[in-house]
Parts: sequence; structure tokens; C-alpha cells
Amino acid sequence: MYGYPRQGPDRELKKAVEGYWKGRVDAPSLLGTARELRAAAWRQLATDGAGEVPTGDFSLYDHVLDTSVMVGAIPERHRAAVAADALDGYFAMARGTRDVAPLEMTKWFDTNYHYLVPELGPGTVFTADSAKQTGELREALALGLRARPVLVGPVTYLLLAKPAPGTEPGFAPLDLLDRLLPVYEEVLADLRAAGAEWVQLDEPALAQDRTPAELDAAERAYAYLGGRTDRPELLVASYFDRLGEALPVLAKAPVEGLALDFTGPAAANLDALAAAGGLPGKRLVAGVVDGRNIWVGDLEKALATLGTLLGLADRVDVAASCSLLHVPLDAAREKDVEPQVLRWLAFARQKTAELATLAKALTHGTDAVAAELSANRAALASRAASPLTHDPAVRARAAAVTAADARRPAPYEERAAAQRAHLGLPPLPTTTIGSFPQTGTIRAARADLRSGRIGTEGYEERIEEEIRQVISFQEEAGLDVLVHGEPERNDMVQYFAEQLSGYLATRHGWVQSYGTRYVRPPVLAGDISRPAPMTVRWTRFAQSLTAKPVKGMLTGPVTMLAWSFVRDDQPLGETARQVALALRDEVNDLEAAGTRVIQVDEPALRETLPLRADARPAYLDWATEAFPLPTSGVEAATQVHTH
Repeated sequence: MYGYPRQGPDRELKKAVEGYWKGRVDAPSLLGTARELRAAAWRQLATDGAGEVPTGDFSLYDHVLDTSVMVGAIPERHRAAVAADALDGYFAMARGTRDVAPLEMTKWFDTNYHYLVPELGPGTVFTADSAKQTGELREALALGLRARPVLVGPVTYLLLAKPAPGTEPGFAPLDLLDRLLPVYEEVLADLRAAGAEWVQLDEPALAQDRTPAELDAAERAYAYLGGRTDRPELLVASYFDRLGEALPVLAKAPVEGLALDFTGPAAANLDALAAAGGLPGKRLVAGVVDGRNIWVGDLEKALATLGTLLGLADRVDVAASCSLLHVPLDAAREKDVEPQVLRWLAFARQKTAELATLAKALTHGTDAVAAELSANRAALASRAASPLTHDPAVRARAAAVTAADARRPAPYEERAAAQRAHLGLPPLPTTTIGSFPQTGTIRAARADLRSGRIGTEGYEERIEEEIRQVISFQEEAGLDVLVHGEPERNDMVQYFAEQLSGYLATRHGWVQSYGTRYVRPPVLAGDISRPAPMTVRWTRFAQSLTAKPVKGMLTGPVTMLAWSFVRDDQPLGETARQVALALRDEVNDLEAAGTRVIQVDEPALRETLPLRADARPAYLDWATEAFPLPTSGVEAATQVHTH
């Protein structure tokens, strides 16, 4: 196990941290809640069959920020705050203060988790502070559990960092590797003294395309750390894609084990490991259960992979492909999901059970887990045969799409002239991206609707009033193309997912996006279609309030996929095409209702690029087809926006 959801069954961590920020919870209470959540998670993992529990992966905000604290990489502007109060200073780095900017936040590789970017410069001085790492290890050991501390590896840490403000051009954080390694050496010695037998060093950055200089840095890093004597045994982990040219570098490093992903594109690690001669005399932690998606795994396929791997290493342990941070906690709590569909889902607890089944099969043979394998086969067969996953009409429509369907028939010059004549906009028209703030009034109305304090009619009256205010504000500001503000939308993906056939919603499927921001990604479970208009009612109402054009606003198909848990039983391109066609129906209805400016948002188009360059052309093939497909059928006089 590389890591586990941090929030607790009912997001107790979020509530405690936000309570601390608001002054309702004091520091000892916050830290006590965190300690209780860690202990509960470790006990649960042990009960569910985990032979080793991870420590150090738990975080009050972000594990990369924790690493910056561990190595003393505190930005100059935050040092006084950290010195005055370590906890408040920690949160100031994450959130900023009235006077000091926070660290930048960005995506953790191609996941929907966000980390805080370290800021490093030529003058950065690293100092070891292993209090968090050793303290959490001691907590787990005190419970009588076997524990393996998990750290962000030094190469990945530096590759994720950016030059500090004011740094001269030409500096790269990786230049600091030789300065950083002695700090990691000290942390490893502290962990050994605290009782660690193994320490895991995560290097997911090595699953990306890397230059010879970066691969040389990885080789130097692990030659140095592996050559220390006062240390635990080292397990270097990488995930999210194949290791490629980094695999032989790590395979020959003087460390005791590797943890590799064998799911999705990382399945290529199997042949590559065999070609490299395996890991004789070393431990292999095999990530054969997908840690990023929520579907039941094919256990017999995983066992076949494990059977091959047994001949490539001295010891093979079973693991998820990456930290289970990226999936919700427990599918068994989803009482609103139809039972037949629920058996297809595997959240963190269910994935832990799958790992226990696989480990038992390796140790005692498949007869010892015959019932579990039979249930797994039945779940996979149920999903494959379900009408939810196979809608003949949807599939026939998607199969009939041609390249011409993704292109508007009229050339740009003709469209531009028609739009100028129809819309009468000035040469440089003004508009906004689309959504206005979700006010306290809107949130209260939504809560009242959920609780039954108001009905649908009362809720819609409140939404209409909000739209009136938004339209009035824009007219007073002098904007040319207006938006209705989207007050009815709880989320730019979930709102549409709840109205599309083939999507499922969860009640407890929370995952961490960043800090205390948790989201419930919708589950794209089956073939996608649009039973009824989704946005026309609100756009038409907004248009009735003004003579200026009001934009119709939709979330694009690539972003719908990127911010959902997507089905893994067909190519992503097929799923994207189905979503695009459902949105095309909505666009056509908007146009028929008189909407002449339509915006389709694709903020995830860039962030969904595969980690390795050789996989990007195939992604771009389907993504660039899906992107224009919703709007390519509109008339020349209809203007299309995106962002």
C-alpha cells in the first residue's frame, strides 16, 4: 500500500482543519483528530488484509508541502511565520495570508489531485526535519503494526519544483541534488532509529520522458542513498506510466527493492522488466490493481501478471498501482447505487480486499480464494452484459460519425459575416467566461431543496432571482454578450453528469482535490445519451430579460471525461465521442430556442495529455475530434466560444 484516503469516512479531517482556520478548533484538537484518523485508517487496512501500512502519506494539506518542510525548503517570505508558529506557518504556505502569497498549486502529474510547488533557488539551504515522518511511524508501530514510511523521492521533488521568484535564468532545481541528498540521508537514518525496516521513496517523475542528464541524476541519487550504511532497506516506487529508460537505471541501483505499476500504459513495465533481466535478489512490489479508477479489477488477469513476475524477482508483493488517495473510501456506503451496479465498484476498502485476495492466492493457491475469484468473474460478466454498458442506439450513432461531422461546413469568412449581421456586435465585444460566484443565497437554496424545506418550484424561483441580478449587473457594466451566471450548477461536470444517461452519482464518493477541497467525481459507467434538455430552460429565461445575446454554456466532452471516473472497458475515444454527441443534442436545442452564442468549455484538454510524448498523438486524435463535435452542426450565424 503506497497511501490511503486521508479525509476519514465523513470528511472529519476537512471539518477539523477548516474549524482550526475559523478559530473553532484549537491546535491540540486538530492534531488529535488527525492522529485518530491515521490510527483508524491503519487499523482498517490491517483488518482488511494489508501486511504493511504506509506512514507519512497522511497530510493536513499536501504531501509535497510536507516534503518541503522535511527538507527545510521554506520560502524566504514564509520563514518568519513558520518560526513563530509551525502549524500556522504551514497553512500560510498553503493558503497565503493577507500580506504574503502562498505557494503555487498545480496538478499532480495527470491526476485530479493538486500539490504545492516547491520554490528553490541557488541559495536554498536544506536542513532535515523528520519529526512528522518519525512521529507517524512511531504511532503505527505502537499499534503493533508493520509500517513502511513513504517519502517523495529526491529526484521527483526537485523535478516538481520551480525556481524561486527572482532567480536568474538558467537555474534548474535539479542542480541542487547533491545538496539535497545528505538531508535525505539524515531523514533515512532518523527513520531507521525510529524502527523503520523499509522506507519507500516515490519517483513518479521518472515515468515521464526524461533527458540523459535527468536519468544520470536518478542514477547518482540512488547510488548515493543506496551506498549509505545507516539506513533502512530502500524501496523505490514509480507509477502512472511505464518507467521506460529509467527502469534499467533503477534496476541496477544499490537499493533493495522496486515498486512498479503494471496497469494501463504501465503494463509495458512487465516486458521491460523481463528484458532488463528482472530484479534478482531484490523485492518487487507489483502494482496490479488500478489505484486511480473505481472499477472492480480482473483478478485472474492480475494473477497471470503476478505469475510472470514471480520469476523475475526474489520476492514479489502485491499492491495497488499507486496511492489510493485518488479513489473514495468505501463503496459499501453507497446505498443509492443499484446493487447490480454496486458490485462493479471498488473504492479504497474494496481494492484493499482485492489485494488481500491476490496475496492469499499467491501464498496458498487459487483454491484458497475460489469463492472470491468466482464472485469477481460474476461481477465482470454482469458489467459486460449490462444494458447500461451497451446501448445499441448510442453505439450505432457513434459508429456513424465521420471526419466531416466534426467540421463546420461553412468557411470562417462566411460564418464571420453571418454572425456580424445577425448579432450586431461591436468590433471588440466584451463578455465573461460564464460562471458567477456561488453565493451564500444559492448554497442555502440548494441545501433547502435537499432537506425538503423548499420544493422544486421554490428553488427555481430563487435561481431565477439570481439570474435577474446577474443579467442586470452585466447590463449595467456594459458587456456585449451576457451569461446567466450558472447559479443552478453545483459543479461544471456533475451538473451535466446527473442529467445524462450512463452516468452515476455517489453520495460518499469524496476524493481530495487539494487541501480541504474534496469533490465527488461522477461515475461514467455506461453508454452516454441525453434524455432531455439540460440548460435550455435557464438560458431561455436569461434571454427573456435582455435584448443582448446570452450565451449558452456547456462543459466539453474531454473535460467531462477528465473530471469523472471513466469506464475502463472501452477506449476513451469511444466514450468521448458518445459524450460529444449527447452535448451536440443540447447545442442543437439551444440553437433552436434562439441562442446564437454557445460556449463549450474544455479546461482539461491540455491537462489530460498522456505523460509520455509517444502516447500523445493518439490522445489528440480522439480529443480533437470530440472537442468540436458538439458545435460543428450549428448554422453559420451561430457563434461558438470556448476556453
